[in-house]
Amino acid sequence: MPIKRAAPLRVAVLASGRGSNLQAVIDAIEAGQVQATIVAVISNKKEAAALERARKYGLPDLFIDPKPFAGRPDSREAYDRTLLEVLEKHHVELVLLAGYMKIVTGVLVNAYANRMMNIHPSLLPSFPGLEVQKKAIDWGCKLAGCTVHFVTEGVDEGPIILQAAVPILDDDTSETLAARILVQEHKIFPRAVELFAEGRLRVEGRRVVIDGATPNGEAIISPS
Repeated sequence: MPIKRAAPLRVAVLASGRGSNLQAVIDAIEAGQVQATIVAVISNKKEAAALERARKYGLPDLFIDPKPFAGRPDSREAYDRTLLEVLEKHHVELVLLAGYMKIVTGVLVNAYANRMMNIHPSLLPSFPGLEVQKKAIDWGCKLAGCTVHFVTEGVDEGPIILQAAVPILDDDTSETLAARILVQEHKIFPRAVELFAEGRLRVEGRRVVIDGATPNGEAIISPS
């Protein structure tokens, strides 16, 4: 059974771009779907639209400049240590990577093991990394989609929480396919946060078990 939290889940969102998945989480929180509050929106890009979204909603927006760390042999780890200090200062319980274009290191992964989620626009483990819609089309796949997973040190390799699938049409381009996948991203990312806030996610090896989930033996093409 879902737990009723004494206080909203404290969430930080890391984003490098427009922040459309950030917006989806904001909307779900405001609609009362998710027992959470966003305590920080953090970017490695000073002009990221995600930071402007945060300001629009009165959320703390933070730019952590990677330039001072450049050239150091431990530049990525040093950056993440600074980021971790910020997360700890804000008492963050769950970290969301929403279009965050930096590979996180063990510094963050270990501190937030099974408490850091990423949204990726493919049906993992197929097509990790970049340009995934083009790869799916080039490979002749009939289905594409998106995945929410816990973050590990391997790129897009963490235990899978939720997935949604969309058909690949004969006349699809990378752009048209990405647009349809994005609609599903905006559904499953807030849902994953909701399940975490309700205490319903358990990691067993590579599997994520959702307590109280209703089994469904049918393929899902495009979740409503």
